[in-house]
Amino acid sequence: MAQAPETRYARTDDGLSIAYHLVGESPLDVLVMSGNTLPIDALDEEPGLARVTRRLASFSRLIRWNPRGLGLSDPIATLDAPSVERWVEDGLAVLDAAGSETAALLADHLGAIEALMLAATHPHRVSSVVVINGTARVPRAPDYPIGIPPQLLDEAIGAATEPDAVSRGFDDLALFAPTAAADEAFRSWWTRAGHRGASPAMAQALLRFRFHADVRAVLPLIQAPTLVMHRRDNRMIRSAHGRYLAEHISTARFVELPGEDFLYWVGDNEVMLDEIEEFWTGVRHGAEPDRVLATVLFSDIVGSTQRIVAVGEHRWRDLLDSHDAAVRRQLERFRGREIKTTGDGVVATFDGPARGVLCACAIRDAAAQLGLDVRVGLHTGEVELRGDDISGMTVHIAARIEALARPGEVLVSRTVTDLVTGSGIEFEDRDDRELKGVPGSWRLFAVTS
Repeated sequence: MAQAPETRYARTDDGLSIAYHLVGESPLDVLVMSGNTLPIDALDEEPGLARVTRRLASFSRLIRWNPRGLGLSDPIATLDAPSVERWVEDGLAVLDAAGSETAALLADHLGAIEALMLAATHPHRVSSVVVINGTARVPRAPDYPIGIPPQLLDEAIGAATEPDAVSRGFDDLALFAPTAAADEAFRSWWTRAGHRGASPAMAQALLRFRFHADVRAVLPLIQAPTLVMHRRDNRMIRSAHGRYLAEHISTARFVELPGEDFLYWVGDNEVMLDEIEEFWTGVRHGAEPDRVLATVLFSDIVGSTQRIVAVGEHRWRDLLDSHDAAVRRQLERFRGREIKTTGDGVVATFDGPARGVLCACAIRDAAAQLGLDVRVGLHTGEVELRGDDISGMTVHIAARIEALARPGEVLVSRTVTDLVTGSGIEFEDRDDRELKGVPGSWRLFAVTS
């Protein structure tokens, strides 16, 4: 988020302080019922979650909070782990403190248990409900065959809450967010935020209370319009749980979404956000692309077709693998972000133009050691972030500059040279050039040192 929200506190009837944030200024109040143990002051540290929060806050006043025992709220004794009713009371206290008479509820996975109870028992406070990957009950029972076997649940609770769970063979991210499990930055944030949210003993106590809760009996009592969404291939809470909710809440509509991530903000979530916005506002505005200033690098192996003929396809695949590995080493060294490969090259971004230029030179030199000539083009400007990809005129310009570079040359725009003044990087003027599809002429420079 552009600015960290102010942490406020609500007071419960039994004297506990419950931390909450207000994000957004639209008339629609949305109380977030989270199934995670993450502290609210860590949520905006994860770029994907921050982006989803911005989208939701563009058409609502988002009220996110930590119930008792979690994050920034008052701690409680492990033996006093709360009940569903206690966390519902905490949510009501937050609504009162925020001056919200009625609110929509946004519940993800296990947070649905408290949200459904709140909607059923306090219908005058709830205008609508959105449930994502949620359930009314987790364990299997004779009358609930879609649940998880209790023995597996007990084993999972014990394994998941140990500090060394991953080294002991239980990787919760592989289950919760498989598309992000290999992202070391995401994993680091997840682990760090989780440790801040709850101690291992408290996390285990909270999991036990939620895993053994059952609010199926209240589903027919829910009067508020309800949207139930579920990712088809998530392995934690199967989509049959979502279908059960929709079948037993008379006001519910069920939407099954593609994807395997249990965490709703991970993976492709634009359709999900569109559904939520239309459900709450009646219209879909779509996501506004995030725009950031970045240095964009395009690289390309020169004469790759001829090399395939010369060395054969098998040898060429080995060379290409070695090239890609060398490129990724240099990107890591200079803190670049790989956007995608282009078959014979790479597209990457940098938050500093000097690092981008130095990385381009290192890529060129590493390729030369493999007997490959590469050309590289760079330009700095505003880019649009669209999921894992980028777009915009800056990207187009960088690609056109790369196409004009000579074999073994790093070619940059005037913008780059102006921004790295004083860095010690030297350039040679390549005169004004026309860039296909780009208005005007562009002064280009080759890196000489």
